Amino acid sequence: MNREEQHPLAALLQANGWTAVSYLRRVAARHKALGYGAISEDKKRIYRWIHRSVVPEWTAQLAMADLHGIPVETLHELPWPLWLASAGHDDGQILNPAWTPAATNLILTSMAGGPMDRRSFLIVSTLSAVTAQWATASPASAAETGSRAGLQLVALHDERLAALRRLDDQVGSGEVYQAARAELRIVTRTLTRCSYSEEVGRRLYAAAAEASRICGWTAYDSGYHATAERHYVTALRAAASANDQIVGANTLSFWAIQRYSTGDPQGAQHLVETALGAASSIGSPRMTAMLHARSARAFAWAADRRSSQRAVGAAFDAYDRITGSSAEPDCTYWVNRGELHQLAGSSALNLAHPAEALNHFRAAGAAQSTDAYDETAFPRGAAIYLSREAEAALALGDVDAALHSAHQAVERMGGVTSARGTSTLNSLRNQLSARRTIPAVRDFLAATT
Repeated sequence: MNREEQHPLAALLQANGWTAVSYLRRVAARHKALGYGAISEDKKRIYRWIHRSVVPEWTAQLAMADLHGIPVETLHELPWPLWLASAGHDDGQILNPAWTPAATNLILTSMAGGPMDRRSFLIVSTLSAVTAQWATASPASAAETGSRAGLQLVALHDERLAALRRLDDQVGSGEVYQAARAELRIVTRTLTRCSYSEEVGRRLYAAAAEASRICGWTAYDSGYHATAERHYVTALRAAASANDQIVGANTLSFWAIQRYSTGDPQGAQHLVETALGAASSIGSPRMTAMLHARSARAFAWAADRRSSQRAVGAAFDAYDRITGSSAEPDCTYWVNRGELHQLAGSSALNLAHPAEALNHFRAAGAAQSTDAYDETAFPRGAAIYLSREAEAALALGDVDAALHSAHQAVERMGGVTSARGTSTLNSLRNQLSARRTIPAVRDFLAATT
């Protein structure tokens, strides 16, 4: 075994198929998200860490630990680089089996019962392999053994899943993950123990896919990235068994959020493009608009302003095609013109265009009637967007406007559990701390400690 293979960081890169640059991009994203600021993404740093026995600065180690879900206590107990050895995890049982309904049942059973963990980061190194299998997998057929499950049961699951989506909006991810996993267990039990027609079976797999998708989203929002990605892969498998393009495309769109916000905008773009490939057969202008908005976010994280702006335009164009006769799936209930402005503003902020970002953020609430962003219905989202609005105002030197939005953000986050929302607010506090000589800023920082 050569020296590089013996180093825990080199082994980690090799096991996940990451290059030095892609890994540093992930570390830099977490470093910034944690409020430590920007760090160099020069690949020579990896070489020095592995071959020159250079120890990364403490904040870089904290970012890596957060990236891999390793408790800070482990860094105090073990020296660099030994603590990195705790980042390994075998996910072959989810990624390797054939994409068949039988294999999906086994994976659904496993994912419905296992605990969340922080032992590893994103589990899929080759997204194209997963998306290709989703597109070509064979759907499920009827099951003939066990008590009969019918359409009434499927309708009940659909109602419960719709409620879980909206409950997550109101109270955050902390409790909803457990509720979604309980729903996944119930659906999986029916799939593995009951008989049903082909139509009922496929709708049950679609319910399992959506339950797993909600698990993935709430795990991500709680900071459990590896668990989230396992749920997303599981959801895609169930969507393939259901032959359901809607739940599959929706899963890909939420998975893309995790990818671009954790340093992999190219991977996010691949997921969105795959979903857009299915959009034409879905026939939902609202979903198409949402997917283009996700594309804009991915391009913004990749610092591609022209492509991001083009995707923003495509999102609004698609939204303008909504008519009274448009068949819109329930999973797109949250997408309106105000939401598109919020996403466009977030992209502009990523691209260091705060004035453009502020225009979008303010337009989100100014849209008429049902097209305005509803801060009451989406308090967590409102808190995140208000924090970003404050960042944009601060970048333009308007401290008063930044503080006004910051106070609103804190108010909206009250009672909502979301690691992502908390991290966004902490990042804003760190930016405001540079202005702590201003009494109003100092008061805000003291009140939100």
